[in-house]
Amino acid sequence: MRLFRLAFKNAFRHRFRALLTILAMAVALMAFGVLRTVVTAWNVGIDAAQADRLVTRQAVSFIFPLPLAYFDKVREIEGIESVTHSSWFGGIYIDRQNFFARFAIDAETFFEVYPEYMLTPEETENFKKQRNACVVGADIAKQYGFKIGDKITLEGDIYPGTWDFIVAGIYQPKFKSTDATAMVFHWHYLNERVAEDWPTRANLTGWLTAKIADGNRAAEISAQIDDLFRNSAAETKTETENEFARGFIASFGAIFGAMNFVSFTIVAIILLVVANTMLMAARERTREYAVLKTLGFSVGQISALILMESTILSIVGGTLGLGLIAPLIAGLAEAVPKAWFPIFQLEPITVFLLALAVVFIALAAAIFPIRRVARATIVEGIRFAG
Repeated sequence: MRLFRLAFKNAFRHRFRALLTILAMAVALMAFGVLRTVVTAWNVGIDAAQADRLVTRQAVSFIFPLPLAYFDKVREIEGIESVTHSSWFGGIYIDRQNFFARFAIDAETFFEVYPEYMLTPEETENFKKQRNACVVGADIAKQYGFKIGDKITLEGDIYPGTWDFIVAGIYQPKFKSTDATAMVFHWHYLNERVAEDWPTRANLTGWLTAKIADGNRAAEISAQIDDLFRNSAAETKTETENEFARGFIASFGAIFGAMNFVSFTIVAIILLVVANTMLMAARERTREYAVLKTLGFSVGQISALILMESTILSIVGGTLGLGLIAPLIAGLAEAVPKAWFPIFQLEPITVFLLALAVVFIALAAAIFPIRRVARATIVEGIRFAG
């Protein structure tokens, strides 16, 4: 206990320097936490993906459409419970900054395959019977003030022109990882106009999503689907939704690899800051440590003293950082558009990494001062002139 009291007093002997070290550590930990939260928020799509859903797309690239005729053929394959199809619409709502995902979907099958998008029976019925009806997620309904019966006008980019929709339902997410920022509407509404204005683009869809009865047969059924369209003008690639999500996220791998690198570089910087503080403190106390050795303190006891001092600074800085990171992330979650990161929250893995970083910094920052004290003899310490 006496050793701890001595270490505590030593840690704050130079209060301004200790304060700067603690603040630097807290700010750096918050920066680390924000970067890690961005990475985990981006990966939330993988968590939401289901192993018993298969995604079929053009083998060449995701951006090329599939003939709608594939939809009926895939439905006939044994082991498939239901199939739906979707197309990316794009478009602009008032301003390009108002981004949220917009899909043309098959109204009859979409909510069977995606039960995590929850509508009331009345909303489902209203959506199905109105040709220009749409359904929006609860988050964007809150963000833009959409209510049932409102008209949403989009300016098309992939499909040029002005497109009007009537809000027939607001879906609620079933799971924490379910995206509540999308807008879906009837594929037939899109296709009718496409058939009139761009006949060569009619009767096409973006991709198929199939729900299978047994997730263990995913590879077998995927191969069956792809074999069905082999050597056709639009060969397919079928994979589980989880694999599909991973492949999509991997296309941004360089960006998030860089963010990971920066986040761990921040930890290294914190380590250098705390280590520098401890080295300065150990150098200033070289004579004191020599006196302690003269009084009978062992190298182990002096090393424990240095380690405790490093731990006290790390814990105080870490506690401050951890205490501020949660409200910071909560504030950013309100500021960041929901369509960019539907779920932006502090994950347990991030808190664990922050706590691990604090422990690592406390131990690593004490290594060089301890080594310096252990090597110095009593005479060298007494003669040390600073």
